[in-house]
Amino acid sequence: MEKTDNYLDNTNLSKNTDSVAVLSFYSFVNIPEPEALLPKILLITKKKYVKGTIILAKEGFNGSISSTAEDDLHLVIKTLQALTNPKDISVKVNYCNIQPFSKIKIKLKNEIVSMKAGEIDVERLKGEYIETTDWDKLIQRSDVITVDTRNSYEVKAGTFEGALDPHTESFREFPEWAKNNAKLFKNKKIAMFCTGGIRCEKSTAYMKALGYNEVYHLKGGILQYLEDTKNKNGVWKGNCFVFDDRGAVDSDLLPTEGYWVQKGQNAKSVSRNK
Repeated sequence: MEKTDNYLDNTNLSKNTDSVAVLSFYSFVNIPEPEALLPKILLITKKKYVKGTIILAKEGFNGSISSTAEDDLHLVIKTLQALTNPKDISVKVNYCNIQPFSKIKIKLKNEIVSMKAGEIDVERLKGEYIETTDWDKLIQRSDVITVDTRNSYEVKAGTFEGALDPHTESFREFPEWAKNNAKLFKNKKIAMFCTGGIRCEKSTAYMKALGYNEVYHLKGGILQYLEDTKNKNGVWKGNCFVFDDRGAVDSDLLPTEGYWVQKGQNAKSVSRNK
């Protein structure tokens, strides 16, 4: 993950290659009229033959786009930054051998990640980032409660040792769970995490809106943690569920073979030899 106060100045563009670069990104930034951005973003993506999906909302933007020219992908992010002026942008780049998207889609939505808890000023309220290298020390403290903000079928694959599982089937269930379990957070610092950072970032803002002051979240999420730390302390237990053909990845971010996860009444079988 790349976070920078000035994406325009500090991004190092890659040279074009035969591989397809897939850039996933998000930023919580207040956008008064997201509909005004749509034609401008659509123009730059079509001009550069960028494919994928970008979601625009009043609370920010979120997307996954691809191209064989990685610098064109960064140009899209630069354009978004110039139009919205966010404090930071979370960016992750992966590579594959085939084009994962058939066209570009720019969508206007009420939220960039659906919580259905009313309007929350995430940009203003979000909790404090914890660097991946500092995470283990934080969550092992006795005055800290660690909350997995993912869904129960994701938690079954793996989670951090000692983390609370809200037993939700959808992120939209999280607000009710948090309200109903206020006693768990009394006199505690709250550390939250998710797969890539977006859900836990919004969750921290929600918790602060409820009145909790010491709220933290894992910078870059589980995937960045595993990439940076290699799980050297063994605090992460199991595999990390991912929403793509890999199904789940291990501590080395390699696809997990023969992985089963129970989601509702349906079992999902994933077996990959990548």
